[in-house]
Amino acid sequence: GRIPFIAVCCSDILRMDSTNADALYVRGLCLYYEDCIEKAVQFFVQALRMAPDHEKACLACRNAKALKAKKEDGNKAFKKGNYKLAYELYTEALGIDPNNIKTNAKLYCNRGTVNSKLRKLEEAIDDCTNAVKLDDTYVKAYLRRAQCYMDTEQYEDAVRDYEKVYQTEKTKEHKQLLKNAQVELKKSKRKDYYKILGVNKNASEDEIKKAYRKRALMHHPDRHSGASAEVQKEEEKKFKEVGEAFTILSDPKKKARYDSGQDLEEDGLNMGEFDPNNIFKAFFSGPGGFSFEASGPGNFFFQFG
Repeated sequence: GRIPFIAVCCSDILRMDSTNADALYVRGLCLYYEDCIEKAVQFFVQALRMAPDHEKACLACRNAKALKAKKEDGNKAFKKGNYKLAYELYTEALGIDPNNIKTNAKLYCNRGTVNSKLRKLEEAIDDCTNAVKLDDTYVKAYLRRAQCYMDTEQYEDAVRDYEKVYQTEKTKEHKQLLKNAQVELKKSKRKDYYKILGVNKNASEDEIKKAYRKRALMHHPDRHSGASAEVQKEEEKKFKEVGEAFTILSDPKKKARYDSGQDLEEDGLNMGEFDPNNIFKAFFSGPGGFSFEASGPGNFFFQFG
């Protein structure tokens, strides 16, 4: 593995004897294992000119040419958007020489990129993991894996990878990527109010109101007064969460703070003291709304306005 040292030794020998086939072959190997395949082929060819029967140089030259061709074909297929073919070509290239660590790291990363394009995100993560196992300084593989972690909402893993990248290359872009991942991690540890209401993050004000109306009526405790104590407790919890979600997402300022990952407590909103019934009554008190009246001890029914 002492490639730089060996390269210097070979260069010293070749300065004294430029026709030394063994030195040409080994110098070619150094380039080959540093992923400088085109230059490596030149040294292998030169070694074979000096010694046509040099079996090791012949085998190395054949492997290098095959590896270079497969990798380039895979790149061409990828650029044309033929991701299935690119995947197959990168896989074939990986089978040519298990000992070429640097080239194989790039091939794994390239195949991981293909898998990400095919939305096979777990497979993409596995490929990038194999890439960094071969080359733990490979920034591109960490970046690709981190993005896949983000896409699969594995934010802690994404933060770890972006931290590794930023420690290696302290650029503004890498700092921003790390910051974004940290924000998403923080947001992931809170209640997902969009999920609670059953709307997406681009939902309109009207869609949020409709969703609240549906979920609030679905989980209102009075609707489950005849259920078991366990069910009543669960429905009360869901009813409160629905009220919390509507309180935040229906207020543009609070919604913006929530979306950006900021602390809502700074707005003076203490969800521990939140009363969902107040929101419910305010929401359904207008014209055409609902009212609920007692029909017996502990029993209520909804009446349309």
